[in-house]
Amino acid sequence: MEAADSQLVDLLRVLEELKSSAAAVQARAAAVLDASQRRAQSRAGVPAAHLGRGVGAQIALARRDSPHRGNRHLGLGKALVHEMPHTLAALASGVLSEWRATLLVRETACLDLEDRHRVDELICKDPDSLDGVGDRKLIARIRSITQAIDPASQVRRHAKAVSDRYVSCRPAPDTMCFVTGLLPVAQGVAVYAALSRAADSLRASGDARSRGQIMADTLVERVTGQAAADRVPVEVQLVITDRTLFTGRTLFTGRHGETVPGGDASPGRTGAPVAPVAPGRLGRVGAPVAPGRLSGVGVPVAPGGPGRSGTGSLGTLGPWDAGGTAGPLGGSGRDAPAYFPGYGIVPGAWARDLILSALGLGNNQQPCPAAAGRQESPPGAGDGAGAGAPASPPPDEQRTPVTLRRLYLDTVSGELTAMESKARAFPAGLARMIRTRDQTCRTPWCDAPIRHIDHIEPHAEGGRTSYANGQGLCEACNQAKEAPGWNSSSTPVSSRRNDVSPRHTVRTTTPTGHTYSSMAPPLPGAASAIGGAS
Repeated sequence: MEAADSQLVDLLRVLEELKSSAAAVQARAAAVLDASQRRAQSRAGVPAAHLGRGVGAQIALARRDSPHRGNRHLGLGKALVHEMPHTLAALASGVLSEWRATLLVRETACLDLEDRHRVDELICKDPDSLDGVGDRKLIARIRSITQAIDPASQVRRHAKAVSDRYVSCRPAPDTMCFVTGLLPVAQGVAVYAALSRAADSLRASGDARSRGQIMADTLVERVTGQAAADRVPVEVQLVITDRTLFTGRTLFTGRHGETVPGGDASPGRTGAPVAPVAPGRLGRVGAPVAPGRLSGVGVPVAPGGPGRSGTGSLGTLGPWDAGGTAGPLGGSGRDAPAYFPGYGIVPGAWARDLILSALGLGNNQQPCPAAAGRQESPPGAGDGAGAGAPASPPPDEQRTPVTLRRLYLDTVSGELTAMESKARAFPAGLARMIRTRDQTCRTPWCDAPIRHIDHIEPHAEGGRTSYANGQGLCEACNQAKEAPGWNSSSTPVSSRRNDVSPRHTVRTTTPTGHTYSSMAPPLPGAASAIGGAS
């Protein structure tokens, strides 16, 4: 037993060294590919400022990684091969891991070439000196040497760090998210101190929320300019089918007598879904809607759901059969999920609660945390107020803007109804449909938010401004495909039930002739959602 365990430990060490050696080979290959592609692009007449465009994207596709990491792999390879030979040798021998080689490259990025060579030699020429050195000790060693060699490099590092400030949003479990700001230290401390003072003040005045809740709500209110954190505007994109649309039932009756399809006014249902709303819209003034069911459109708004605070625009809600039949995943339509742009799939119940909270509807609805600790007016305050009754804010202040937008779904293919335009740029409605379909950047292994709506077949080459010929891309991927040698084509969507790939598919061919496919993710509740995204 002991001998076997010893061999397993030795195997782990050998495999780790093998990983480092493979990373060194990848670094060399990336640098050689970059040089070759630059020569090819130069011969093709690409301006010098654009040479190398798309190389990082090719590396990312080959390594099944995001374009951002592909560019990082490329930068690491070029630095190791051309500027830091001792670090590359330590990586190839298994002494350094790929991550620690990345730290060496990152921490010396502000040095000139000669000083970078010196740091590389002082730290990595003797591999034994790296034995037992962790990440923090390695960084401390690099910085002490760079400070002695070039004190001005620290000033340059600071200036570069300030220029790299940003704000990001990342999904977190349980329908939460991380909004992170990388700020200069003085500004970051000032922001935190302001939120802390606001929390301490409200807590001292009797606010029932926790300190962390107050700070989070205050951040939302001050950034968005809203009076309350739970009053974020909500746009509900309801995906419905033709079968649902023509059932003869109605969702709401408009103020001018018009009907919004997809609701349920049949006897025996809970709550009569009648409300004064304009066609296709739950009014900018948050028109009151009686508790009822959005049956036929994916997310039934059931009475009595807890009132959770809405924190953004709600995206696509899956199709819901007008008769309340079981969904494609085996549960009832009430269990169909929803898609929240910038986050991902969320539970249908959470989506219903978000809508109810925004509209101020639902029986037994609990106050949201942002409102729970707010003070009530003294008894008798306000005109016509009963004894001890809290003063109610004006109706417009009680309502949150909620917009209803209907999108129609083919029940067989799971695709939205197509549309096209004769314009070169994608109109807002068509661009919205493509964003709803694609959800994130269509490049394989890239989960970045969509920034550009791109013609798959270029418009200059006769590509149409249509639903089928459009794809959502992040800015980096859209720029990468503009390099010579990149080609894309779309596979037409088929409504045949035996078609193994009914969803919109894009095939991308890189300058080296490698082809990668990207299939649009299934919309919540569509029959194709069972198999998952390709």
